[in-house]
Amino acid sequence: MEVVLAQPRGFCAGVVRAIEIVERALEKYGPPVYVRHEIVHNKYVVESLKAKGAVFVEDLHEVPANAVTVFSAHGVARRVEEEAAARGLPVLNATCPLVTKVHNQGKRYVSKGRSLILIGHEGHPEVVGTMGQIDGPVTLVQNVDEVAALDLPADTPLAYITQTTLSVDDTRDIIAALEAKFSDIQGPDTRDICYATQNRQSAVRDLSKVVDVILVVGATNSSNSNRLREIGTEVGVPSYLVADGSEVSAEWLKDARTVGITAGASAPEVLVDDVIEALRRIGHVSVSLLPGREENIEFRLPAELAYASASPTP
Repeated sequence: MEVVLAQPRGFCAGVVRAIEIVERALEKYGPPVYVRHEIVHNKYVVESLKAKGAVFVEDLHEVPANAVTVFSAHGVARRVEEEAAARGLPVLNATCPLVTKVHNQGKRYVSKGRSLILIGHEGHPEVVGTMGQIDGPVTLVQNVDEVAALDLPADTPLAYITQTTLSVDDTRDIIAALEAKFSDIQGPDTRDICYATQNRQSAVRDLSKVVDVILVVGATNSSNSNRLREIGTEVGVPSYLVADGSEVSAEWLKDARTVGITAGASAPEVLVDDVIEALRRIGHVSVSLLPGREENIEFRLPAELAYASASPTP
């Protein structure tokens, strides 16, 4: 069996930064460090940080007085920031800088008097946080049908922003529908779309051209991991989402000579290795890397952690 690895795959710069913030906080301040929501959507990462002393909570009322608190990579609503400030909690903000950029874009559009559309998935923590960061109403749109149902005059001054785990490909039809329906609409440049989301989706499309089956390493609650599996399926390649090697089924591979592996932006490489080992238990495996885009982006840590050393979670 030939195994072909997508490039790029796995951790993006925002995820690396978020995990490192928790690890450096644990090193500098000692455990426990409280993290509001899963720092990233991956059970292995969360359990690894729990073992080091991180405590994950869904609401700030679960955080004791004066405890070091980290906001997850997905971002939070302003009311959460205000609650933390009112309680005097020492906060480290691990919101991905690209998510913060979306928040700022939305605020800028609203400040210019435009009605704001957010393209994203209802209930996703990033969407909840983004809608809660912006003063004024934000209308969530998830698909083209919801654009058609918008009850606004055609000349309404509008603007749109998008959830970062959606790529240019994911949003293209929705944006086209908005532009067809409304005469005065603005939105961010396509260069402002999350590079990691687009790169991983492009890589899985390339992978689909040379393999019989695709395995996507990622969590079931990871938006970008689910989308990678969907893309493989859409182009006609049987594709499966697995948390690790224990979820690989030999039945999926019985007619496959070539197996492609990719990983969502919150899945560490150690889980890719675990899947490869699971394939080796099924039969002889050779591994190759599909040529792809190199990613060299790094995001700065908060100043108070910049000089605390830490070894990132594998």
